[in-house]
Amino acid sequence: MGSHPHDLPMPVPVTAAGREGLEALLRTPRSAVVALDFDGTLADIVPDPDQARAHPDAVPALAALAPQVAAVAVVTGRPAGVAVRYGGFAGVPGLEHLVVLGHYGAERWDAVTGIVHAPAEHPGVAAVRAELPGFLDAIGAWRGTWIEEKGRALAVHTRRAEDPEAAFSALREPLAELAARHGLMVEPGRAVLELRPPGMDKGVALTEFLEERRAEAVLYAGDDLGDLAAFAAVEKRRADGLPGLLVCSGSAEVPELAARADLVLPGPGAVAAFLATLAGALRTA
Repeated sequence: MGSHPHDLPMPVPVTAAGREGLEALLRTPRSAVVALDFDGTLADIVPDPDQARAHPDAVPALAALAPQVAAVAVVTGRPAGVAVRYGGFAGVPGLEHLVVLGHYGAERWDAVTGIVHAPAEHPGVAAVRAELPGFLDAIGAWRGTWIEEKGRALAVHTRRAEDPEAAFSALREPLAELAARHGLMVEPGRAVLELRPPGMDKGVALTEFLEERRAEAVLYAGDDLGDLAAFAAVEKRRADGLPGLLVCSGSAEVPELAARADLVLPGPGAVAAFLATLAGALRTA
């Protein structure tokens, strides 16, 4: 017989600040927020983003943990409604108060209402949507590069290209110029370049949510460059004396994030196991 995740030993953060953050969460969970990225953190990275789904252990772990903390939030670059569907978050006992902050916080879904709140689309997104296919053809984009429609953003993926890294490098500057012409910015990720409106990032979204919930401790877990802004937001709070724990899911593709994490876990399965262990520790505290 194998061990249940909550029977596993608690991973120990490698930094003093991380250990303090974990201790604060365990000591006063009712004033703690747990916030997590979706792709690469709760869901394994797959070649086709439309096929991404939460790891089988992720939702049960979140449902066990959520009733014991102040709030659980999923902070993602995806549209909020898409993350809810692919995560299987709606109607789950224990997740009645889950919040999904989509499009880097521009959209919000609350489980308690089941409604997505979102602002009007940035006009630059419609302009780039019309221009992007011809633009990629004109610059001779690699075979296998493709466009993902994200509603309030567009993403150019290179993971299926013959040489994903070369395609990524070659496209980065031209796409940044295209985005700038239409008042957008480029958010680089793991074999993806996302063109989206400026002014909102995961750091802004997380900071606003922590203030809303008056959180005294925070755990944030992510896997990609877009999570650096959330890491920076937690680091800023720590400088102000508010404890936090930074978790990196996987380390090979985004060493910048792993280098700033207090705890590195080898992918979504390990993140889910950690959340279950945390839930078990709080139940027996």
